[in-house]
Amino acid sequence: MNWQAVKAIYRFEMSRSFRTLVQSIGAPVLTTSLYFVVFGSAIGSRMTQIGGIPYGAFIVPGLIMLSILTESVGNSSFGIYMPKWAGTIYELLSAPVSTPEILLGYVGAAASKSVMIGLIILATSTFFVPLQIQHPVWMVAFLLLTSVSFSLFGFMLGIWADSWEKLNVVPTLIVTPLTFLGGSFYSIDMLPPVWRTVTLFNPVVYLISGFRWSFYGLADVSLAVSLAFIGGFFLLCLAVISWMIRSGWRLKH
Repeated sequence: MNWQAVKAIYRFEMSRSFRTLVQSIGAPVLTTSLYFVVFGSAIGSRMTQIGGIPYGAFIVPGLIMLSILTESVGNSSFGIYMPKWAGTIYELLSAPVSTPEILLGYVGAAASKSVMIGLIILATSTFFVPLQIQHPVWMVAFLLLTSVSFSLFGFMLGIWADSWEKLNVVPTLIVTPLTFLGGSFYSIDMLPPVWRTVTLFNPVVYLISGFRWSFYGLADVSLAVSLAFIGGFFLLCLAVISWMIRSGWRLKH
């Protein structure tokens, strides 16, 4: 394992975020704070509890997951697309760097940023609502698995995209709407039976459900199903990206 190469890629990607702290850190935290003000205060005054949990506290896992998914996909897709756009990707492909080393550098940096933002938002939420984390180990596990899996997914999108428009279309038109409709701000048990069945086809439901369970022991679907989904998604993304890099699909041509 060429750890020097991994370290170089990782440090370069992390330094890009630290150069733009307001955009990388400040914007997600400010956006989440606004969600607390709007949903926690305005809607929370009318919808006091869900499953015995205060509404403001109930939406915390959903807000954290919304930020993690958005940041993971955005950071990793931009990280690999920028060298493609600038033409420096050929230097990386011709260097003695293997596929695992490339993934560790780019995906590791994107996942690190997402975890960092998730923890900052978690700390910020304590200023608005009282929190309890019943299963902290599972909370960290879901945080890491989700960050790494969707960083892999974003890396895959960055290789697939051949324009700036394509780079943004999936996060904007698919990931964000699925997160809003995946139970971030409500329990899917509150929906009519037909819509609840439809919602179960939304993959983000299983992520938010498992993550919320780690906080309050309350879940819309079983923990085993949530873990099976995120584990399967991680392996699928890893297999697809490994093929992309080995074959040079949309990288060498």
